[in-house]
Amino acid sequence: MTVIDVLKEQVKDRMKNDAAHDFNHIMRVFNNAKKICKTENVDKKLVLSAVLLHDIVSYPKSNKRSKLSSIKSAQEAKKILKKLDFSFEEIEIISEAIKDHSFSRGKTPKTLVGKILQDADRLDAIGAIGVARVFTVGGFEKRPIYNPVDPYCTTRDPDDSKWTLDHFYKKLLILESLMNTKSAKNEAKRRTKIMKGFLSEFKREI
Repeated sequence: MTVIDVLKEQVKDRMKNDAAHDFNHIMRVFNNAKKICKTENVDKKLVLSAVLLHDIVSYPKSNKRSKLSSIKSAQEAKKILKKLDFSFEEIEIISEAIKDHSFSRGKTPKTLVGKILQDADRLDAIGAIGVARVFTVGGFEKRPIYNPVDPYCTTRDPDDSKWTLDHFYKKLLILESLMNTKSAKNEAKRRTKIMKGFLSEFKREI
């Protein structure tokens, strides 16, 4: 088994999060990252290791510790990577990528490894799978689907802690402009069109 295979098995055994942040999410991000790596000059082992460990600690969005998930994941990743004989430099690159990848951190990762992880993870938040995930989380958090007075945030600031549809305007529709790599930008453009099509149909139906 390669070190990636070993990590994959370890992560699979530990992922017990909600349906939007389960091992299937990890593998979709993994596949996104592999595609991006084909167009970038980067150490694929470091990228895929970071991907597999990026959600090893994931608090629910309603939890006050939610914004600490990436930091805690980075700390836990260090412990796991040390046992697998990654070098000090490799562990630092991977843990830094994990720490800075999340949207709530508001950071652009310093390394290409981090930028690819961030892009691959953000791609899984948009498109058809993004639509499925946002309503999965909304249901888990028992939030109403939309604000009946102003569903599309035309006269108010979006508040996705209260209404699920607001998450499109708070985060999902702006992710396309935040992608780091060319291939991710292209894919994000395609997926954003899917979300806009969904919102258009949603508006017609309500």
